[in-house]
Amino acid sequence: MLQFIMTAAESADQQALNPMSGMPTMLIMLVLFIAIFYFMILRPEKKKKKDAEDLRNSLHKGDKITTIGGITGKIVDIKDEKIVIETGEDQVRMELQKWAVMTNETAEKEKSKRAEEAKQAAQKAKEEKAKAKADKKSGTN
Repeated sequence: MLQFIMTAAESADQQALNPMSGMPTMLIMLVLFIAIFYFMILRPEKKKKKDAEDLRNSLHKGDKITTIGGITGKIVDIKDEKIVIETGEDQVRMELQKWAVMTNETAEKEKSKRAEEAKQAAQKAKEEKAKAKADKKSGTN
């Protein structure tokens, strides 16, 4: 027991004399902190910006959009950094900056329609596979 206490005391003295002994642990903790910061904060923010830029670059005439301010309308003209939309039944035209577009309802509908078609095709393929399996099983018996 006395030897254990002496060994612990000696190692504590050596660490006090050598302040660099805890450096690798601190370096690992720093790298870990930076990695967590990147994956939790920076990466999702970059993805949001990229998605918003893709949305604004994919605008076409006839798309129904909603702006950041809540204005909804149909695109009638697209310029470099501006769009002209038509709102309401009285066909009021407004010129807006592209960065003000929040959602493209037309593109979202098309995307959900394609997803539904893919889901139905997968279900149909699954049913055909089950039917072929049943036919094969009944044909061998």
